[in-house]
Amino acid sequence: MVIFAPPYPDGLPLGAGVHEWAPCPESSVISFPYDGTEVASAPVASVEHAGQALDEAAAAFAVTAKLSTGTRRALLMDIHDALSREATAMADLLVLETGKPLVDCRTEVQRTLATWSAAAEETARIHGETVPLDLQPQGEGMLGYFTRRPAGVVVGIAGFNYPLLLASHKLAPAIAAGCPVIIKPSPDTPLTTLWAVHLIRTVLHKHGVTPAAVQLVTGGPDVGAALVDDPRVAVVSFTGSAAVGHRIAKAAAPRKTVLELGSNTGLIVAEDAVLDDAVDAVIRGGFYANGQACISVQRVVLAEPIADEFERRLLARLPEVVVGDPRDEATRLAPLINTAAAERVLGWIKAAVSAGARLVAGGGAEGRSIAPTVLAGVPHDCSVWSEEIFGPVVCLERVSGMAEAIATVNDSRYGLQAAVYTASLQRAFQAIEQLDVGGVVVNEIPGFRSDIMPYGGVKDSGIGREGPRFAIEEFTVTRMAMIRP
Repeated sequence: MVIFAPPYPDGLPLGAGVHEWAPCPESSVISFPYDGTEVASAPVASVEHAGQALDEAAAAFAVTAKLSTGTRRALLMDIHDALSREATAMADLLVLETGKPLVDCRTEVQRTLATWSAAAEETARIHGETVPLDLQPQGEGMLGYFTRRPAGVVVGIAGFNYPLLLASHKLAPAIAAGCPVIIKPSPDTPLTTLWAVHLIRTVLHKHGVTPAAVQLVTGGPDVGAALVDDPRVAVVSFTGSAAVGHRIAKAAAPRKTVLELGSNTGLIVAEDAVLDDAVDAVIRGGFYANGQACISVQRVVLAEPIADEFERRLLARLPEVVVGDPRDEATRLAPLINTAAAERVLGWIKAAVSAGARLVAGGGAEGRSIAPTVLAGVPHDCSVWSEEIFGPVVCLERVSGMAEAIATVNDSRYGLQAAVYTASLQRAFQAIEQLDVGGVVVNEIPGFRSDIMPYGGVKDSGIGREGPRFAIEEFTVTRMAMIRP
């Protein structure tokens, strides 16, 4: 039984016309992770489709680069409104294709809308500045200034966990910057993005802008490679695993890449922390989106004096993480995206326990779901500690004090965001200054993200920054003017 009827044709949104969908003979079944029910059949693109999209995007650059600020702002606001009208239905569809709880999917849609409206506002802030060329003798009498110009074709590749939001963080800034953009959703979760792109292209058509400015291509690694490798692409923006991100960076060089590659996020609880708040952070921040979030709580680093009490309070509140049907408003944890992901997570848990970790709670399956799991004393060479778990698992570690806590969090190849709970300004600023990450959160979950802030990591967590203002900078280049009157 198919439980969703796609509001778009059985094809891909390619080509110059809003209704010119490229025929796509191949398709794949998208299943509801909770019970395996077929949600819909999604088109699967070929390398030839990728080439067609690139041809259309390259031709569209001449149009998008000349769009006025007012036109780009109007486009973005109208897209926001078109998506807003479908907000409830899109949240319901996200539940079906991702398996995330309804509460998380509603949040994703609201954040998506905020991203589009913020991108619209940023169109008026794309500007350059003057440069004092007469600082050097050869520049005396000259006028210098630079402007920011669209870089060219943008390829956006999104992950499965937040498909609509991640796609929007690539689509909206590209339109704001005046760049044509090709989005490639995850093969696991293409449906909501397909619907969104259909709405976006309808808005473009209404404004007399070629819908080739925004295209979508589904498919696997071969399609992604065809998009990334093409020299006509100016910027590749990718959200996904570190291993794939490294390959993309090599393939795209010397062209620009924006890479958000995940993490094994650390949360420090100092001895002066408000323990109930810190415990609440683990309950809220360790299991949302079924643990499939790159800044969900994974490593909890506890000051020794409060470690026992923290663990006791955490266990008392763990039943609040209700496991069940993601369509139920009370559910906070549901199955991972597929069986392979669940088997990997359960394997990592088993390996950690075999290596000496203490299983505090969970560790097994509840139906198709993994029970909310807490481990303690995990050896640091175990994958569940050193790699991104991307599942509902948190690890507790005890340290002697703040210096050791910071060193423990920093002892990782990742560095996206981290958090510290403390009542001390000195400890808070010590964490801000010394944690080797892209963002430090004080007295809130490390998964906190405002969609207007610069978001990205260091080390193997990636390069470049998202957030409309900062992505626009990534998608534009400076053009210097040097004039001798």
